[in-house]
Amino acid sequence: MTTFDANSQKLNKKEFQIALGQRIKELREKKNISQTELGNLCDIERTNMNRIEAGNTNPTSYTLYRIAQKLEVDLPELFELKPGIQKK
Repeated sequence: MTTFDANSQKLNKKEFQIALGQRIKELREKKNISQTELGNLCDIERTNMNRIEAGNTNPTSYTLYRIAQKLEVDLPELFELKPGIQKK
């Protein structure tokens, strides 16, 4: 795995999806919520939640809005991407 600094360089689409997914996972784990629980709260299948967190899909703005609501964060907080994110 290599790392990239999400705040100091421009990300391509895949890198952005990975960084966003890792941010969602980080916020979810802080709330001690499983992927299944978050998916149920957002009316998203667990497999789709897994794809979002893995960076294997490009979620809609409304999906991100629902995720932010259920994680009790403001939508912009989802985009506070952390430096040194792992890229598979």
